Amino acid sequence: MANILGISTGEIDLYRAQQALSDFYNDNKKHQIVTPNPEIILQAQKDEELFYILNSADLSLADGFGLKIAAKLSNQSLKRLTGADFLLHILQEAAKNKRRLLLINRRDGLSTEEDLKNTLEKQYSKINPLIISCAKNTKPSNEDLEKARAFRPDLAICGFGAPEQEKYLFHLQKNLEYLPVAIGLGGAFDFLSGRMKRAPAAWRHLGLEWFWRLIQQPSRWRRIWRATVSFILALIYWRFILPHRYRPNVAVMMYKKSDKGREIFIVERQDQPGHWQLPQGGLDGQNIIEAGTRELQEESGVKNFKIISSDRNLYRYDFCLDNGRDRRSGEIRHYGYKGQRQSLVIAEFQGKDEEIKINYWDHRAWRWIAEKDLLTSLHPCRQEAGKIYFQKIAKLNKN
Repeated sequence: MANILGISTGEIDLYRAQQALSDFYNDNKKHQIVTPNPEIILQAQKDEELFYILNSADLSLADGFGLKIAAKLSNQSLKRLTGADFLLHILQEAAKNKRRLLLINRRDGLSTEEDLKNTLEKQYSKINPLIISCAKNTKPSNEDLEKARAFRPDLAICGFGAPEQEKYLFHLQKNLEYLPVAIGLGGAFDFLSGRMKRAPAAWRHLGLEWFWRLIQQPSRWRRIWRATVSFILALIYWRFILPHRYRPNVAVMMYKKSDKGREIFIVERQDQPGHWQLPQGGLDGQNIIEAGTRELQEESGVKNFKIISSDRNLYRYDFCLDNGRDRRSGEIRHYGYKGQRQSLVIAEFQGKDEEIKINYWDHRAWRWIAEKDLLTSLHPCRQEAGKIYFQKIAKLNKN
């Protein structure tokens, strides 16, 4: 497996992917399969929800020749398996075992619902399909959910393209009691239906599919530029420059006044049960108040708060296994920033607890803790910074 710009992918070949698919149908669990390519991985750098879904998937197939180049540049091994190739096996397996296929088709996509019905009838007649044609969206509508519940699919394939297909399927599985396998395959069905001609095998072997697509669809030049030039430049920056830099970051200490005194809001990391910390995030070109406001709104859902104070660059730390962004199987693999240079924003919560809605990709839980219990409530790796921040909020008592 390789870790490219923080996304882990490319662990298995076609044979092992076939075995994994078979296992997924038989273990009574829900499984999402993703097929990241250079463009999707670039999108994930600015889309934390997509970043989370890609890294939490049960199977990640490296789709895109650029990922092989990326793996070599970072001294990693990667097995490439395109979604279009895996689709053929998925459908063959589904036909052999008479799977109930839910196909979510983009209403304004290249392949029409009729195209897909005809293709399945001619080539995979033993598959029992339900085709839902709808607008490209990140969540299924209530109507779509009811159709899916009644159909009870074994397999769901979405052809929206990233990031909508990954998010749609994530929420679809979350809202269905039964859906063993879900996979987003972008335009792979356009190849199957004949609406789009796939690059010849020799071109694919040489990694020139992007050039073939450019010839067929010149209007895609911006996407192809991002998937080639922009991706390689981002990779070089991530691999060779960022490891020597600290990411500008802001932590937010939000408190509320109660009969018990001042209470502070903390959150539990999604990827590490028991790891409690203050909400935090990168500046991303904003000043610390703007970034702190954004992070607080994104991570807690609150809008009724007042900024009390802000302090720049109070603490700096290196990434490690406890606090690093990227990990797998207990092993840290982080080529990005060396660590973070953290500022602090203090805010007073002025709303009601009912409005607090944490985002699922960052955190699993939240709570208010007494101000005096702040340090003992934070994860040990956060306590050194917590001492500094505690001094800042303590000064509010004197003002």
